[in-house]
Amino acid sequence: MKKRNRFVAYFALVMLMVAFMACGSTSTQESTGEYVDDSVITTKVKALLAEDDFLKSFQVSVETYKGTVQLSGSVGSQKAVDKAVEITRSVKGVKSVKNNLIVK
Repeated sequence: MKKRNRFVAYFALVMLMVAFMACGSTSTQESTGEYVDDSVITTKVKALLAEDDFLKSFQVSVETYKGTVQLSGSVGSQKAVDKAVEITRSVKGVKSVKNNLIVK
């Protein structure tokens, strides 16, 4: 019986290692932890943009991948662009900002 228990424990360890390796990120796929972190960053940025009296009237889309936040949409002035980027950079976890906002 002890031999079987060792086998089960070894098998469980191998399966755990495989599962752990599968959860790692690749250049095109995020790990679960990175996805959650990116979701939190996106939510915080969206909330801050929506709270800002100057920016809340504009439709700004926010997407985050591995800490890089992409802003897209149209705003009314360069001042609005600058403010959106500034707010985004203030969020913890943001590594860089891709500014694809268009002034109309």
